[in-house]
Amino acid sequence: MIFVSRVIKSQLVKYSHLAHQRGLTAAFGGNLSVRLGDRVFIKATGVIMDEMDEGQVAVIDMRGNQISSVRPSSEYRLHLAVYRKRPDVKAIAHLHPPYSIAVSVLLRDELPIITPEAELYLGKIPIAPFRPAGTEELAEVTSEALRKADAAIMERHGIVTVGRSLREAFYKAELVEESAKLWYMMKKP
Repeated sequence: MIFVSRVIKSQLVKYSHLAHQRGLTAAFGGNLSVRLGDRVFIKATGVIMDEMDEGQVAVIDMRGNQISSVRPSSEYRLHLAVYRKRPDVKAIAHLHPPYSIAVSVLLRDELPIITPEAELYLGKIPIAPFRPAGTEELAEVTSEALRKADAAIMERHGIVTVGRSLREAFYKAELVEESAKLWYMMKKP
């Protein structure tokens, strides 16, 4: 279990750094998680993703009880709600990419799918209505949007993508942002 924990923490650090480097989040925004049985490994609260290290990964159980000495991100409720509704999901990427956030105030319901890759890997990208960050209400509307989708945009907040691995969830997040950027570019006068 110790080896597996180290591997998961290493992956969370790697993809957190990549998210920041690729402009999918800035400053304190965003968080990633991996589920292993009844445990969820998630970015600690107040951590900047580009500076994150393995000591800044919190561990909680599926009821939200803190197992590690590190406090989880304030968005842990969102992650847990998705894992509860989607037992097939093993990893979640919640990021704050700029085009996706911009699109969330221009569109309602869902982002049109433009590329064959987005159609193949995402199918659809619903837009969840605004709810305050870190709340049960946000967790509920977003997890509901993800009930039949692998990606959702949260109005004025960011995106959430899911996968069977952190790698899969991360690259789906890139596809969402690419889709938002292309849509925005097509609509620009």
